[in-house]
Amino acid sequence: MEKVDTANSPEGTQAPGRFFSETLPGRTVASDVDIDGSNVAYWTYEPVTVTPKTRTILVIHGFRGDHHGLLRVADQLPEMRIIMPDLPAFGSSDPFVDGEHSVERYVRFISSFMSALDLGPRTVLLGHSFGSIIASHFAAAHPGAIYPLILVNPIAAPALEGPKGIMTKLAVLYYQASAKLPRRLGLAVLRNRAIVRVMSVTMAKTKDKGLRRFIHGQHDAYFSAFANRKSLLESFKASVSGNVAEVAEQLTLPVLLIAGEKDEIATLPNQHKLMERLSDATLEVIPGVGHLIHYETPVPAAEAIRTFLEEHPA
Repeated sequence: MEKVDTANSPEGTQAPGRFFSETLPGRTVASDVDIDGSNVAYWTYEPVTVTPKTRTILVIHGFRGDHHGLLRVADQLPEMRIIMPDLPAFGSSDPFVDGEHSVERYVRFISSFMSALDLGPRTVLLGHSFGSIIASHFAAAHPGAIYPLILVNPIAAPALEGPKGIMTKLAVLYYQASAKLPRRLGLAVLRNRAIVRVMSVTMAKTKDKGLRRFIHGQHDAYFSAFANRKSLLESFKASVSGNVAEVAEQLTLPVLLIAGEKDEIATLPNQHKLMERLSDATLEVIPGVGHLIHYETPVPAAEAIRTFLEEHPA
């Protein structure tokens, strides 16, 4: 599979500029691998210079995203080797050929992917949003397989409960209805640019107009890169039915929580509650940002990751 990494603009042209460094293109290696019968696309960002602090970080993106979402954070960690797959059914990766796109199935995928790439127990696992659910459930089910665990904008509480529960249930209906409509109409509803833009505007907290345009462009370009309506509905149900707190007591390794002060999806009070349930947790709160830490505040996020890994060497 030939892949072109298109990360810097809505038009899809990656080039160093305001939002990416000059070194990023030279670090980028695009690959693919067969995992349980599905072709999975992944990108490796090699370290500019290998040092004793260089670690391999496996990054798991969020719902309806792909590897582009965490690229600004990866760019701020030039001393690290970072591997970012497009999860099955998203981006350039095929959907699963067997079973539902559930948290449990994605956990199995992580295990198979790590085995295929020979990623050992010194691998750092990082998950963002929906990826935080997958990563935490993997770590809980496979103690000793990775070290340590990093969760960005972690889903710390059930999405179907609390004040946001009604909106979540409406979103479930939206995905269910889209899956039942005639194919062309259903896809048009799911990929409607106005709906995508409302979502993007709601989540973006930055006052920087240029950065807001960049974020909206990223969502326009990649938010609709899903395989089909069935896999999208399945993965959405997984994203709202699972959470990190479900496995909190099983996470005995060090865990870094990177939270946004203004996150309305993974709220700050729930991050504090989650931290209290973890045996070895660090909570880093980034002010002025919501659920888009990976786009809006990659520098403090990378600094938190770097410090955490220095404190927890392999």
